Amino acid sequence: MLSNFIICVSAVLPMFILMIIGFTARAGKLIDGTGAAKLNRLVFIVCYPCMMFHNLYGADLEEALNPKLICFAVISVFAVIGLSIPLIHHMEKESRRRGVMVQAIYRSNFVIMGLPVAMNIYGAGNVAVTAMLIAIIVPIYNVMAVVVLETYRKGEIKPGHILVSVLKNPLILGAIAGLTFVVTGWKLPAFAESVVDELSTCAITMSLISLGASFSMGSISRTKKDMIFCVLGRLIIVPGIFLPVAALLGFRGVTFVSLVAMYAAPTAIASFTMAQVMDGDGELAGNCVIFSSAFACLSMFGWLFIFKNLGIF
Repeated sequence: MLSNFIICVSAVLPMFILMIIGFTARAGKLIDGTGAAKLNRLVFIVCYPCMMFHNLYGADLEEALNPKLICFAVISVFAVIGLSIPLIHHMEKESRRRGVMVQAIYRSNFVIMGLPVAMNIYGAGNVAVTAMLIAIIVPIYNVMAVVVLETYRKGEIKPGHILVSVLKNPLILGAIAGLTFVVTGWKLPAFAESVVDELSTCAITMSLISLGASFSMGSISRTKKDMIFCVLGRLIIVPGIFLPVAALLGFRGVTFVSLVAMYAAPTAIASFTMAQVMDGDGELAGNCVIFSSAFACLSMFGWLFIFKNLGIF
């Protein structure tokens, strides 16, 4: 029991500390909200593609590509969307909030706060299956976010525009590059491998610090009820439904931890930006990101501790 506790704490505590460092830097005026946003954008465009490339580069494609895992994950994303829509329609009458709530519940921060869990438990060189899952799930997240928000805005959905946006996503470009090197057997020069490794290593660290620096409490009175529902849905209900099902279906080891990373991570930061751009309730979206991120360290630890003690990984 103690060893399992230590493993789970070791997986989650570093993330919490990095977020606290970012929050403290913001409080000490070492960085402001604008600086945090710019830092996050830099990490997203430069470091994340390197991280995706690094996690797939040199990997065993047969091991990384797990059709059963991918099928289960994809089906579950659409299941969460399908189950959340009628519940949200029942409790919220304002259209511009409905789309934001659906997105907050199904769209997890898989990369920033999910991937580090798998890396902390299994090591950066042993999570190719997680990186592959990210490469498939993140585009689905992005596409469905556009569809959901446009539907509730009653705007025009343009499949071609969505496809181009997905293909231009830095995470996808990094994954495509990594898969290209895996399939062809190409190798980078030693100096290039070193640069990619350094950028990959700092990606999670800098993104968690910038996330902590992005915290701003603001007013929550107007969005309190909807925000609480979304946070509970994202951190408790979704993993509470799908993680036991995954365990019953036989997922174990790094494949199961990949699903923990996907289901138990907080609401994606990008959901806030998309809500603002597409006429959703930006304040509600921002509060969902902030509070789900704050409580995710505790909830993710809880899910890891439960299933570690059950011998699932």
